[in-house]
Amino acid sequence: MDEVDESKRATLKRFGAIGAVSPFARFAGDNDDDGQDRSDRREAIVGYLATTPGAHFSKLRDDLKLGTGEAQHHLRRLESDGSVESEKDGDYRRYFPSGRFSAFEKRALGYLRRETARKLVLALLSNPDATGGDLAAELGVSRPTVSRYVGELESAGLLSREDGYELVAPERLLVLVVRYADSFGSETVAFAADASDLLSYDPTS
Repeated sequence: MDEVDESKRATLKRFGAIGAVSPFARFAGDNDDDGQDRSDRREAIVGYLATTPGAHFSKLRDDLKLGTGEAQHHLRRLESDGSVESEKDGDYRRYFPSGRFSAFEKRALGYLRRETARKLVLALLSNPDATGGDLAAELGVSRPTVSRYVGELESAGLLSREDGYELVAPERLLVLVVRYADSFGSETVAFAADASDLLSYDPTS
């Protein structure tokens, strides 16, 4: 039990350091029954979402080693005080730092947190001329699976099929991929390492 508690404290402390300096952290420091400042948990959630925006409830709860009720309580408080906002995404509710992302970016982050959809986006960022067959081979899935995810991305406004498979605002998608690569896993980190070759837009224009 002590090992579990120490692991939880270390996790909360790690993300809390990020949350403590976040401009979105403006919650009160009331105390839990065990004497630990509740703001530690809320700072950890804010810090976690700063590095993992678009995480759904279960992932946030498990990564921060919180109980279900505990996570629900603190997220409600954070939404109430305007530090955090959430969006329904199918069966999931995804959480974001308040005021930081556009509606397009929230949808994009939601799909980037789905493994097959993310791989499809990465494949099209690398090869915008890829066909359905190319994508199926690249992802190691069937053509119907590619069609299903392409349809979902199109419905979300992230992809157009007017002329092949064309990502909408690919530069913005690429920035999200690179900025939050660590939260998507090693494959995305490797992709991001070479992404400078793909990033050709001027962010000041």
